[in-house]
Amino acid sequence: MEIVFWASALLLVHVFAGYPASVWLLARWMPRPICKKAIAPTVSVVIAVHDGAAQIAAKLANIETLDYPRQLVDIVIVCDGCRDDSAEQCRQFGDPRVQILEFAERRGKAACLNDGIAVAKGEVLLLTDVRQRLAPEALRELVANLADDTVGAVSGELLFEDVYTGFARGVDAYWRYEKLIRQNESGSGSTIGVSGALYAMRRGLFQPLPVATVLDDLLVPMCVAAQGQRVVFEPLALAWDRPSQQPCEEQRRKIRTLAGNYQLVQLAPWLLLPWRNPLWFRFISHKLLRLLAPWLLLALGLSAALLATRHALFAVTALGLAAGLAAVVAGRLLPALGGRLPVRLLTAFCYLNLFAAQALLAFARNRRLHLW
Repeated sequence: MEIVFWASALLLVHVFAGYPASVWLLARWMPRPICKKAIAPTVSVVIAVHDGAAQIAAKLANIETLDYPRQLVDIVIVCDGCRDDSAEQCRQFGDPRVQILEFAERRGKAACLNDGIAVAKGEVLLLTDVRQRLAPEALRELVANLADDTVGAVSGELLFEDVYTGFARGVDAYWRYEKLIRQNESGSGSTIGVSGALYAMRRGLFQPLPVATVLDDLLVPMCVAAQGQRVVFEPLALAWDRPSQQPCEEQRRKIRTLAGNYQLVQLAPWLLLPWRNPLWFRFISHKLLRLLAPWLLLALGLSAALLATRHALFAVTALGLAAGLAAVVAGRLLPALGGRLPVRLLTAFCYLNLFAAQALLAFARNRRLHLW
């Protein structure tokens, strides 16, 4: 039981503190700078849409505001089994650069990206979702990183706006922590994932995705890294989105995303092989061990409770975990308490780990995760 306690504790420390600290130190002691330059290759914006009529016109208008030569940009919209008038909205927008691909059957985002990129003309692909708003300089800042011959893909930075509730502020804090890790991964070599809301890559590096893929924003950059190119993070390329205000709103999206990590290993088992995956340690530490975190917390709590009479350390650990859980429950019952910084961070941490545990069950039960 002591082995279970210490193994769980050490792995949890590594996942949430040790690994982030290690890439932070690497980024400062052994930095790998990026040679950014103002360049202007041709760019294809590719957007997969399912029932996006309420948002697509605003998205196209937003793309028109990008500070990039208009004649160098074409736009491919892939309508994935839309039951609304998304395609008609695109046609009514009246931009001759827009090419629309319509599919009557809903197939999922990965299949749409494969088809959209197959007809794209640009040297660079800009992948973005219909929901988020992009800063005018976003494309220019992303492309500048591709002036460095070692860089194959670039992630933008996603920011949250309209953060009203304690839960939303907790999710926003967690996302800031996640972005800090990505920035340090980038500064020390490569980050393992990009933001699906906004990323750019060299078109020649794109490899068609398995059509069932959920996490294109993880498999695409891992394939880029496997081809010997860096995947970097650009904090000046901004996109804005709104977070879920309550756990029930976040639950479905987060479980699907986390279940996508299990699916990714099934679709691309080479990611588990250190001699094939150049970012193997980062992938294991940043992604896979996080999926184990809820089970490690459970093992830590149970072993600490069973060992509580043997040493004060075990008793303090068990009491600390119980107190943290009690604070989350109290925060849900008393909104004023739930808005306090420690409680809202604990609440976000608790729910995200609960969703991670549920993700394993979702993956086991649902083989059609790729359908939105």
